[in-house]
Parts: sequence; structure tokens; C-alpha cells
Amino acid sequence: MKTKNLQFKTFDDITLWNNLKDGDEKSFSTLFEKYYGDLVNYGNSLSPYAEKVQDCVQDVFTDIWVYRNGLQSSVVVKAYLLSSVRKRIARLYERDHIFRKTTSTDSIAFLLEFSVEHELIDDDYATKEKVVHLNNLLNDLPPRQKEALYLRYHQGLTVDQIADMLDVNYQSASNLLHRGLLTLRKEWKGSISLIFVLSSIAC
Repeated sequence: MKTKNLQFKTFDDITLWNNLKDGDEKSFSTLFEKYYGDLVNYGNSLSPYAEKVQDCVQDVFTDIWVYRNGLQSSVVVKAYLLSSVRKRIARLYERDHIFRKTTSTDSIAFLLEFSVEHELIDDDYATKEKVVHLNNLLNDLPPRQKEALYLRYHQGLTVDQIADMLDVNYQSASNLLHRGLLTLRKEWKGSISLIFVLSSIAC
């Protein structure tokens, strides 16, 4: 595992991206190995059909390789890949008539359940009930707010990138994050930073 992590750190994403644009199969494989798991997990949050999600992720990488000459050089690779998977799943839903005449990705519901581990907030004041309460607060949020929080704090995307992924403007994406945080902060009485909790949740 350590060797694998070192391999990923040898070149930054944009270097790997531009190398694959030039036809370097090793750079392509490195990006695939680096992000495949994250992309499948995200895809599974949007669709209950695991095999189809894996197909969508593989199709995204296939298209990247086949159409590499037309790719932009300056991209945020992780955001690009996540967005591509989301759009691919939206097309899958439309093709299978799960929802009709979709012109954006609005109709996709975020299905992932958040889980705060007890050990994460285990201090003199933390109790099992408090952990259960926080998990309930997170998972009772509207799907769009949950997804925005997931993309911001679990995947590290900017508000601009979230807006692009969710097909909304900057202010709408900012509002989704603000409302989600506001709801949690009104109820969360823990002694640990809520932002730290959100950055450390398991999905």
C-alpha cells in the first residue's frame, strides 16, 4: 500500500493528465487506480445499481482515453472525474426511463448514508447517544444538501466546482452548504469542531 501511495505522489494530477493526453498509458493507469474507488463510491451514492455504476466509471475512463486529444489541458482532475461520473449516471437514468426528459442532473437523489464513528468524538463528554444523534442529523438533511456537504468536506471540492457538478449557480451551491451547516450547528452540541467531523465521516 505504501508503494502505491508513493507512486501516486510521484506526479501531480495535472502532470498525469497531460501525460495521458500525450498517449502515456502508465499515467492513464495511475489516474485510474488512484480515483477508481472514489468514483465508484460516489456513483453508488447516486444509483443503487452497483454493476451499472462500475460500468459508468469504466466508460468515463474509456472516453477519456479514446478522446484524449480533445481534452482540456487545465482541469481539476478529481472534480472533472466526479462530474463526468455524475453526468454518465444521469444519462443512464434517462436512457432507462427512471426519470423523463432530464436536461440536467437535478433529478438524481443522493443516496449515501453518512456515518460518524464513535471513536471520532470519543471524549469525556461524548456518548453513544450523541453519535447516534449526529448521524441522524446528517442523514435527515435534504439529499442536495447532503451531496453538497459530501463534495465539499469529503471530496474537497470548491463551491465553484460543486455548482458546476450540481448544475446550479455559485449562490445556489453556497446556499446548499450554508443551510446544511446551519441545520447541523443548531443541533450539534459536541465539543469537537463540526467541520472536522464532516471532514472525517465515513461513507
